[in-house]
Amino acid sequence: MSLMNIAKREITCKLVYYGIGLCGKTTNLRYIHQAVNPQDVGEMVSIDTDTERTLYFDLLPLELGKAHGFDIRFQLYTVPGQILYQQTRISVLKGADCVIFVADSQVSKLHENIECWNELQEQLRRMKKDASTFPLVLQWNKRDLQDTLPVSVLEKYVNPYHATSFEATARTGKGVIESLRAGINTTLRKLERS
Repeated sequence: MSLMNIAKREITCKLVYYGIGLCGKTTNLRYIHQAVNPQDVGEMVSIDTDTERTLYFDLLPLELGKAHGFDIRFQLYTVPGQILYQQTRISVLKGADCVIFVADSQVSKLHENIECWNELQEQLRRMKKDASTFPLVLQWNKRDLQDTLPVSVLEKYVNPYHATSFEATARTGKGVIESLRAGINTTLRKLERS
């Protein structure tokens, strides 16, 4: 849910990168943080625990044009992918204006991707959001590896609502900015309708 600051004439939108552990969510945000104009990006914040190196969220405000006369700021978050951290994922997901679902394209990860996708749909339902109309972007990551599924298989099992999707290799940046732009545009369209 976008936050509006009347005094600053600013709207803050929340984009959440969601997916299984080690699928490339953090790699996406790190690439974006390095690729964006330093004047447009805030400090990246990381939270680590003793038991999980990927348990953190990244805060990345991006300045963008105006909507309804308000400046737009985007905060980008990652969720921890491991099942152990389901409550943290739920907390980070609350208030999201858009989700970029990052799927690991490897054959061996299909079942985990499906479980994670089903969990996301369930969490959206609990938040009284309809996954078929909620702003979603899907990213088929790790396309550079040898043992990847065809995109058609990923689309069949993890994109039943035919959301915008991109092939990606986050470690090289392929598809990263395109996925982000789609998330921003989807969020802005929703914002303009409200």
